[in-house]
Amino acid sequence: MQLRRYLFFILTLALTSSFLVSSAMAEGIQARMKARLPVIKALKSEGIIGENNRGFLEFVGNKKKQADVMQAENKDRQKVYAAIAKKQGVTAEVVGKRRALQIMQNARLGEWLQNEQGQWYQKK
Repeated sequence: MQLRRYLFFILTLALTSSFLVSSAMAEGIQARMKARLPVIKALKSEGIIGENNRGFLEFVGNKKKQADVMQAENKDRQKVYAAIAKKQGVTAEVVGKRRALQIMQNARLGEWLQNEQGQWYQKK
């Protein structure tokens, strides 16, 4: 169910931003994000990364594993947020914060999240 929501979100973002981003680029972002999802889910399960309050992944512990995957995901998220922001007439930061709220609602138990004040907590 979580995977389906994530893929639906990615597809929606790709479609809504298609006039701003070439379809090849949008499809490339979607494919890359989909391919990284199993690694990201594993890193979240291990408590290595969490979702910050700006809609991006961040390390939450001392263990820094698969930083390249996290950085690539954040880079693609930034592109998607920027495309949506341009379409909606807001900033990418606003889009990211809105996405962070959605992520918090759909996060699995035990995943690390960052509240609006910047404090990390595990979803219970």
